[in-house]
Amino acid sequence: MNRIYTRFLRTIAFMLLLAIQAKAQTANPAYNKTLADSLGADEYGMKQYVLVILKTGSNKIADKQKVDSLFRGHMANINRLATAGKLVVAGPMKKNDKAYRGIFILNVKTIEEANGLLDTDPAIKEKLLEAETFIWYGSAALPMYLPSHEKVEKLKI
Repeated sequence: MNRIYTRFLRTIAFMLLLAIQAKAQTANPAYNKTLADSLGADEYGMKQYVLVILKTGSNKIADKQKVDSLFRGHMANINRLATAGKLVVAGPMKKNDKAYRGIFILNVKTIEEANGLLDTDPAIKEKLLEAETFIWYGSAALPMYLPSHEKVEKLKI
């Protein structure tokens, strides 16, 4: 009798858990399938990106003109990748004890694809900057902020 009662309680608990879970996952009335599909969103509105942390590199270049040229190329590459839809976030960091210089969020699915894009950056190629890469899961709508940024950007780099 005790076994039957225990089994009954387990069944009831399992059914309650399923009911709670089903209630917690409700359809979003604002969902736009066309937009979600165009951004590569999964059912949670998320997708995979590659997060890049840029650090001070191992190459210490004394020639200021060369350093300036490499950083101009770095900025041009950022703009090129953003225009191509491959770079959705970029920005510098304040000076810190880890020698972190900035971040990128690349709109790619693999570290290998990210490394191919990073190889096009002259400051990274010359090891003025070095990159650490990580798979990152974030909102698929992240690239949508870029057109708004253009409207608040007073000076172009």
